[in-house]
Amino acid sequence: MTERHFASRPADAFAFGEILYAKGDGLARITINRARNYNAYSTAALEEMATAFRDASFDDAVGVIVFTGVGDRAFCTGGDVKEYAASYVATPRDYWKYMALFRAYIESILNTGKPVVARINGMAVGGGNESQLACDLSVMAQHAYLRQVGTHVGSVACGGATQWLPLAVGDRRAREMLFLNEPVPALKALDWGLVNWVVPSVRRGTEWVEAATAAEIEKAHRGEEGYGLDLSRLDAFVDDLARRLLASFPECARYTKQQTNYWKDLAWGATVRHAQDWLALHYACWEPVEGMQAFVEKRPARYALLRARAAEGGASEAPWGAPLASCGECGASSLPVAHTYCGVCGARLSGAGAGR
Repeated sequence: MTERHFASRPADAFAFGEILYAKGDGLARITINRARNYNAYSTAALEEMATAFRDASFDDAVGVIVFTGVGDRAFCTGGDVKEYAASYVATPRDYWKYMALFRAYIESILNTGKPVVARINGMAVGGGNESQLACDLSVMAQHAYLRQVGTHVGSVACGGATQWLPLAVGDRRAREMLFLNEPVPALKALDWGLVNWVVPSVRRGTEWVEAATAAEIEKAHRGEEGYGLDLSRLDAFVDDLARRLLASFPECARYTKQQTNYWKDLAWGATVRHAQDWLALHYACWEPVEGMQAFVEKRPARYALLRARAAEGGASEAPWGAPLASCGECGASSLPVAHTYCGVCGARLSGAGAGR
């Protein structure tokens, strides 16, 4: 028998720590397993997900891939902002490397050659919405919502949202999501074409609430007045969808995906490398520092402060001004122009505070 260079491996052969991976009955299931972080992906999770998608892509026994998150609170809330604040604000050059891993993860979804179904079991925020946009089909629980947050946390949603939202919902609605960063509830997401199907997920006692209001969804989250969340209909729908997708020829499905990806590939390939470099450089600026710190400290970001600083002719790129001051005592250079004293020798700087 000829040696197979791409022989399949059992799912439990992978020592994943951040995701769950299972295969069987023609399906591969990839689940972000970081409920404590609302299924935000870490750097390690990006590598694990890319590995799992590649394995599922190469496994001839797999015809459909289901992508989801654990629990009922979150599908995925994008990158782990606490990790960003702790690791990448201090070393922006490493964010360029992180973006290389993110690109590999997103492209592992695009390049599977097999239908990928997003099972949206909860909120899909930031890179979480970009992740479901990368998938071929999306089934959304009614209590979930979609949202972009880039301009509110010191970043830009150019990991798929700026590229693909105009394709999915049109230019004006894309700009609404990207500039306002407001939640898009499930039924609105369905109406806009962000997802394919919305499935009831709220119950009151034994009865399903077919069109739950925002107030009923909130009660279900809190478990009040007999309301609760139930994902059994979501699971049943996804399982039936996978069965229908498997009833097709695999090579025809693969090439259909390739052809249908044309506009997504075009927009992605034309912008993502530029985005990788710009985001890494931007991490050296004040906006992401303020945005990430505000998130970690659970306080409002000081948007008005940065805008006022620029309007007054000061530096909005750095909290203490441009690094253009020098010390006449010790000769230290590249000191912030708004500092009063030299950070090296402690001498008072001439013209101190003038450029803040």
